[in-house]
Amino acid sequence: MFADYIGVGHRPIEAITFETLSLGTLPPTFQGVKVYETNENELVMESPVKWAGNPNIVIAVKIWSLRIKIQLVDLQVFAVPRITLKPLVPAFPCFSNVVVSLMEKPYVDFGLKILGGDVMSIPGLYRLVQDIIIKEVSKLYLWPQTLEIPILDSSLCVVKKPVGVLHVKVVQATKLMKMDLLGLSDPYVKLKLSGEMLPSKKTTIKKKTLNPVWNETFKLVVKDPQAQTLLVNVYDWDKVGSHDRLGMQMVPLKLLQPNETKELRLDLLKNTNIADPHKKQQRGQIMLEMTYAPFKEDNDVLSGPLSSVVNGEHDVGPGGGTPSGAGVLLVTVQGAEDVEGDHHNNPYAMVIFRGETKRTKVIKRTRDPKWNEEFQFMLEEPPIQDKIHIQIMSRRMHMSFYSKESLGHVDINLGDVVHNGRINNKYHLIDSRNGLVHVELRWRET
Repeated sequence: MFADYIGVGHRPIEAITFETLSLGTLPPTFQGVKVYETNENELVMESPVKWAGNPNIVIAVKIWSLRIKIQLVDLQVFAVPRITLKPLVPAFPCFSNVVVSLMEKPYVDFGLKILGGDVMSIPGLYRLVQDIIIKEVSKLYLWPQTLEIPILDSSLCVVKKPVGVLHVKVVQATKLMKMDLLGLSDPYVKLKLSGEMLPSKKTTIKKKTLNPVWNETFKLVVKDPQAQTLLVNVYDWDKVGSHDRLGMQMVPLKLLQPNETKELRLDLLKNTNIADPHKKQQRGQIMLEMTYAPFKEDNDVLSGPLSSVVNGEHDVGPGGGTPSGAGVLLVTVQGAEDVEGDHHNNPYAMVIFRGETKRTKVIKRTRDPKWNEEFQFMLEEPPIQDKIHIQIMSRRMHMSFYSKESLGHVDINLGDVVHNGRINNKYHLIDSRNGLVHVELRWRET
């Protein structure tokens, strides 16, 4: 800030330096803390701060070769900052960023002494300086402006979000290895992106051939197109025992241009070990067609006010034109609260959409399970008129007459998810006394 006033235009200031900079011995006081509950992975709190300090700050200003010392005295500051710790992570100190903003204009009071005299006693100068300081501070940090302070390396703690879809067409393979007594194989292909825990995509099995033709298309959600790799494995199906791998290959996604189809004819390898003497053995080729389609930019709209809870039946939010393209519905079941069974409490969640059912893991002996599991549904059109069914179940860990029981369910309209891009809410469970389920829904269009 000082640099803006030194030697600019015809201003006579030649230099501004700190002679002394001490904040004194009196600490600021925090006058209570107010904590907000949100549905996001964060901790939000507000705490009024008051500081009547005894700092010793002396600034030397050089004007026309004349050196003038200015001393700051009787500093008083009152502000109401909102402090957000996000995202919360399982590594110390348990958050990766501190985001600070002021909820109202701050109060700042101080005196300035030059050559032993109080400059602020000059009529009109006190109010002018006050207004300038409050204006400058407010412009930088008054809500919604924020100051973000990184604490942890974001690459170590932030979960990567989906950014696009990889379309892979497995066309055919040629001259595969012979694996059975008749000199043939029963090949199929498995596709998977590196870094993903989801099951591999699989083609159909082509019986008794070394030159199979599939022409089958698959879609895989991409989270890091610069780092992820498509893993391609070709297996020989066996009715008994494990399936033998005929060959494999890897395709870095960074080789693809967005929305451009690339045809690849790849030599199959035994493995990725360069020193393997059997690596040069001919294992045939596989032909693929690959297209990386990044998601369209969205507004990443959050859900309603802080600590919002809904019943699963709510109006469609405002938005622009109705989306019409293919995309991915991402469903993250964060957890549940106050779910109670009549005979046992080992809850798990079932996500049912268009006849497809996906399940979370079982959490033993709890009424407040935390799953944080994401499920993906590839769709050819936006689910504007659809609902998704979330059911919380409990399963006994050993055999009994009451092996399973329902702890509640909810149907969520997807229209506002499509229009807003993202909804993150807690929903009251039907057929449950006080149960809630926390679900985050995203629609990403390609």
